[in-house]
Amino acid sequence: MKIRFAATCLAVASLAFASTPPTAAQQVSPTISAERMSEITRVLASDEFQGRSMGGVGEEKTVNYLIEQFKAAGLEPGGENGGWTQSVPMIRTKLTAPVSVSVKQGGANRPLRVPDDVYLSTVRDTTQARIANAPMVFVGYGVTAPERDWDDFKGVDLKGKVAVFLVNDPDFEAAAGEPVAGTFGGQAMTYYGRWIYKFEEASRRGAIAALVVHDTAGAGYGWNVVQSPAGENFNVVLGPNARQPVLLQGWIQGPLFADLMKQAGHDFAAVKRQARTKAFRPIDLKATLSADTAVDLTRLNSRNVIGKLTGSRYPNETVSYGGHWDAYGIGPADAQGRTIRPGASDDALGLAAMIEVARKFAAGPRPERTLLFAAWTAEERGLLGSEYYATHPLYPHEQMVANLTFDTLQWAGPVKDVVLIGKGQSDLEDLMAEEAQKQGRYVTVEGHPERGLFYRADHFSLAKRGVPVLLNMALAGAYDLQVGGREAGEKWLGDFTANCYHQACDAWSPNWNLAGAIQEAELFYAIGARLANGRSWPGWKPGSEFGKVREESKARRTGERG
Repeated sequence: MKIRFAATCLAVASLAFASTPPTAAQQVSPTISAERMSEITRVLASDEFQGRSMGGVGEEKTVNYLIEQFKAAGLEPGGENGGWTQSVPMIRTKLTAPVSVSVKQGGANRPLRVPDDVYLSTVRDTTQARIANAPMVFVGYGVTAPERDWDDFKGVDLKGKVAVFLVNDPDFEAAAGEPVAGTFGGQAMTYYGRWIYKFEEASRRGAIAALVVHDTAGAGYGWNVVQSPAGENFNVVLGPNARQPVLLQGWIQGPLFADLMKQAGHDFAAVKRQARTKAFRPIDLKATLSADTAVDLTRLNSRNVIGKLTGSRYPNETVSYGGHWDAYGIGPADAQGRTIRPGASDDALGLAAMIEVARKFAAGPRPERTLLFAAWTAEERGLLGSEYYATHPLYPHEQMVANLTFDTLQWAGPVKDVVLIGKGQSDLEDLMAEEAQKQGRYVTVEGHPERGLFYRADHFSLAKRGVPVLLNMALAGAYDLQVGGREAGEKWLGDFTANCYHQACDAWSPNWNLAGAIQEAELFYAIGARLANGRSWPGWKPGSEFGKVREESKARRTGERG
């Protein structure tokens, strides 16, 4: 409809519109742009950013670029002291060649090749890692779970010893009918299956070192991914009274360990079956491990980058988005001579999606609740940036409605479904299903629950503090692609996981089809918009291990009623 005004009336109307903010109905949020997402990813994954490792040139360029993008998207500073960042004090360690490792068993001394036989690193504040003839003890899956009436350690003293763990959970390989089947979620990995838990448990019990027996199916990735950090590791600076981590941690090849077990008089397959029972007891391998290596130790201040849109009615209540900015930096050359691991899909593309979501919110009506957008540091090294934030929060956890995390998006085109990670955890999955249906998509439960993805991304740091979370990650299972279906989705996932995950070939390409990534960004925008402009407080479903923490903080939340 066209309405004509006299010149004088038009002038008055123009003045009125200039001085009156547009209503929600008058504002139109922009569409999420594939071109902008591609360009942000291209820049972050370019050689200039040197694989976005913590400290040095790579971090400086990354943080500065993200601040520029947050500003351009229309965000306000959300970090410390009115700035854009939160400082995360860290140490960087790198084992320096030569790394001497050997096992003495049955009177024979066996040198081990690093990183072909074993992969090692340290997160301890030290310049030398030396172990002399430490007894090796096999502890099964290394689980202490009173709520499941499970204890793999049976009181065995691990002080000064090397603890060797199986990867994943006790029921990962359990056959139907075995007593353990389902005790630890079946194929869905619990936190007890994560290597982080195993290393922490070894430290709690006084072990000097911890090794996980590698198995591709149980780990969810091959030995090439194990090797990808190239002996480098990071940790946050620990307080003077903090428990120290083990001196050396890492992985040992499965066939090698099976041979060590055989030399100790045990059949590895039989021992694994025994480890799936509550009667399992730790096994002395009748072997000792020695290791000696210098450690290049660096102290640095890394940074989380945080922006926000302050809520118009409930500014103290927050809905947060997150993704990690770090990748794996520079490492050994691959077959093509490439040394930079650029982390294009993991997680530059996820950050690009988050920035586009922020841009869309900033261009529309101001949300009633505050929106936070965080780019975390050091996710690849054990969720260090998000965990540091969780222990030093800038916004109260009890007032955070939910967290939505982007980590590794796919570029194979539009999809018919959305993959749910962590089924049965929180009310957010119901909200996701509703919004996916509006997109014409259906929900598929993660196809590889044994990979434990729910415990492997930055949202987990907030989940442990009771914040309901959703993770969007293309590694969770094959998408039902609009072109090629589930078979094509499985091919993309298999190729990426086997060849490019944490490798140099996770690189940007102008030929990417980002239609599927846009679907994920639009989905998380829609979920966030409902939460940011509503009064609901999503909860954890019955049986979730995170529900108790949330319930305890209920009385401190505004706007929630029992």
